[in-house]
Amino acid sequence: MSRTTVALLAALEALIVAAIGIGICLVPITILWAAQYQLGADFTVVWRSAADVWLVGHGVNLTVSLDPQTVAQLGLPGAAVPFQVTIALLGFAALSAGLGVRTGMRAAETDQRLVGALSALVTFAVISTLVVLTAGSPMVQPSIWQGIVLPPFVYGVGIAAGFGFAALRGGALSETPRSSRDDGDATGAFDGGSGGPTSGRTAAPAVLAVLRTATAPIPGALRTGAGAALRAGTAATAIVIGVAALVVALLIFGNYGSIISLYEQLQTGVAGGAALTIGQLAVIPNVVVWMASWLVGPGFALGTGSSVSPIGTALGPVPGLPIFGIIPAGGWSFGLVGVVVPILAGFVSGVLVRSRTAVRGLDGLRALLLIAVGIGAVAGIQLGLLAWWSSGALGPGRLHDVGPNPWIVAGLAAAEVAVAAAIGLAAAGRGRR
Repeated sequence: MSRTTVALLAALEALIVAAIGIGICLVPITILWAAQYQLGADFTVVWRSAADVWLVGHGVNLTVSLDPQTVAQLGLPGAAVPFQVTIALLGFAALSAGLGVRTGMRAAETDQRLVGALSALVTFAVISTLVVLTAGSPMVQPSIWQGIVLPPFVYGVGIAAGFGFAALRGGALSETPRSSRDDGDATGAFDGGSGGPTSGRTAAPAVLAVLRTATAPIPGALRTGAGAALRAGTAATAIVIGVAALVVALLIFGNYGSIISLYEQLQTGVAGGAALTIGQLAVIPNVVVWMASWLVGPGFALGTGSSVSPIGTALGPVPGLPIFGIIPAGGWSFGLVGVVVPILAGFVSGVLVRSRTAVRGLDGLRALLLIAVGIGAVAGIQLGLLAWWSSGALGPGRLHDVGPNPWIVAGLAAAEVAVAAAIGLAAAGRGRR
């Protein structure tokens, strides 16, 4: 494909990605507006509300200034003075990053990889800038610089991950026998219409070549150990997050009656209930990360002075979202058993990385301990960043502190995974003898 074609297609894909995220916010709010105001109110209010939600979903802070009448109706302590909403609704961030992975993989399959990635990123940044400049109202004001920077950053992380996946796929293809590759190329596959070998088989190895060139000065043993730590630490994080998601799904199923009761108490109506449900779907990734923090040990807070952890649960007034009906006042009965999850994750990742990684020259005790520490550090950093991204201020007063403490989550996760990974590495090494 020509450079112009790649740039235009990438820009179109970025436009579609942004439209999907904004549309998820805009459609239910529009339906609610039509049902309650019979299309009579100013539609700019609907657009600004949807834009604010989309921006918050990417980590943009909102400054809220409520009028005295609204403060009296809500009855929230501390709402009379301007306050910030800093918690990110991670569902929207996950959507943008996930679709960004697809964009990155598509760009990696062309001859103009950098052009495609930059075109998509610039287009998304332009859309984000337009959204933040048209959002906001006298009551709610988003941070302008965050609205310009953070949504493209989230999308860019997805694009970078897409390049990484393309590189891994290219590495796997490059290890296949030459004859099988030739047979596949003979089927008439093409590279952007050029008639050459498939782009997925030629573009991704080019990404790998760049990575190999960049890491060439690093000693081989260090490269092997760092790569093993990165893979195993990421695997441990994925295991913890996966188990947390499963636990949240089981809790939603088991507390379905409590959630429905909270819906009935809110009396939002059909349109309001649909909008509330979509909003809660955006919060579920936050809840999954909070559950992962609970499994690690520190737990999370639902307001200043509250605590939900394996040691005990102390709740004050809980934000009025039905999803929080999964949290019992006395805490979950399985208690400290959940801490086994990150330990098992570290052990399994240690065993797998020792059995599947070439560890020539890394069989010494010191080398294995360093790899274990690296595995713990990677898992701790990743879980700590997720905890940081999922926490923040949800409202005024005590709602200023919602979510886990990222520093404690990172420290405990690193320690638990590192110790378990060291045991796993040692056990796998003994089994190989």
